[in-house]
Amino acid sequence: MGFTGPLKYNKWKIKIAALRMYTCCVERVNYDEFFDKCSSPDTLNSWFLVAQLHVWMCLVRMRQEGREGKYMCRYIVHSMWEDVEQRSKIMGIDASHRKEGMKAMTETFYAAIFGYDEMQFIDALDGEDLMLTGEVKWRPLVEENAQSILKVATPTYNDTGL
Repeated sequence: MGFTGPLKYNKWKIKIAALRMYTCCVERVNYDEFFDKCSSPDTLNSWFLVAQLHVWMCLVRMRQEGREGKYMCRYIVHSMWEDVEQRSKIMGIDASHRKEGMKAMTETFYAAIFGYDEMQFIDALDGEDLMLTGEVKWRPLVEENAQSILKVATPTYNDTGL
């Protein structure tokens, strides 16, 4: 089932934004912090688990953008698999082990997509900006004085003197 008919945005612009969004998922994340906090080794698989989490958050958000968002999701995932393949080649993983690893990662990825709860932070980002730029800024893994993004902090009123 392909995408036929016009989309709200040019397909090439969506593909570029998808690549940029994927790039945000892998380049704007502090992997060392994740590895440290989760007691994970610095391996391709550990990297993939952190990257897939960020990819999933983007997919959840972009699916809310209708057909255009679903089209973008397709290219985010495509970019992820291309990147995983390239990283495994660079690491010198031979073809047969690479095929086995890719199969395991594919199973892990699709299982994780169904298992994760929706994360609310990315839902609050502006859809048109995401569709046109693909730019995502992540919240830190551990925040001091973290507040819910859904509840606006209620101002404290001082009625003395009223």
